[in-house]
Amino acid sequence: MLYDAAVAQASEKIAALLERLEQSGAEPLRLDALRITQAFKRSWVELAQTLVQIRDGGSYEAWGFEEFYAYCTQELHLRRATVDKLVMSFSTLKRLAPSVLRWDGVEKEVPSLQAVDYFGKAVNAANKPAEQRMPATGEAPPAPREVLKDLRTAVFDEGQSVAELRRRFDPILRPKPQGAEELDAIQKALGAARKLADILPEIEGLSDDKVVPVEKALGHLREALETLAEPLRDAIAAHKKATRPKPAKKPPQRAAGQEA
Repeated sequence: MLYDAAVAQASEKIAALLERLEQSGAEPLRLDALRITQAFKRSWVELAQTLVQIRDGGSYEAWGFEEFYAYCTQELHLRRATVDKLVMSFSTLKRLAPSVLRWDGVEKEVPSLQAVDYFGKAVNAANKPAEQRMPATGEAPPAPREVLKDLRTAVFDEGQSVAELRRRFDPILRPKPQGAEELDAIQKALGAARKLADILPEIEGLSDDKVVPVEKALGHLREALETLAEPLRDAIAAHKKATRPKPAKKPPQRAAGQEA
């Protein structure tokens, strides 16, 4: 609800600004950026392409903005993280699937921004030098060539959503350390127990003799769940620490006047 309200408010601001700029005779590129932003979900590729054009050409400076991200945030109401995802995903299409840029979105549906972002991160991880790979950060580790081929088909030919991609490819691209799934289940149970304990006192008609025993039982349950979760958290933290690449050692500095 809060997200929908924020989107609606941003759309109203953009519509009002667009009308004002049209009346003042603003540059077509600036107007196009606003119009495309209004249709973001339908044409993210067009928005990304326009943003790249504005960034590379420095058009935002002529419009009174000192910095590209300031223009995106203040005029287009796009967060920096969203802008980066748009620009990077557009770059992925240009490098790895340029034919998609010619799709009209009707006869052949353009993959979602999230799906292309998922694909791009997997490819970038596969192309990284070994010393730059950091599996402990959640970044996708390098994938076999056949897996990337299947991922490409799923994104561009089958049009799978990012949720479908995650279910299918995360076990290969982002394998969880041992105990992670068990810990996830425990965390969900803890959350449900806390939520029930918070809600019960707010329900009218439930007497204390009904609520108090349940609250005590939930308290004992949460203690038991925490006891189960603690060693799993420690094991996963130790795994992350062990798999995090160590920084390269700096060569010893020579003393002043020492010959090389």
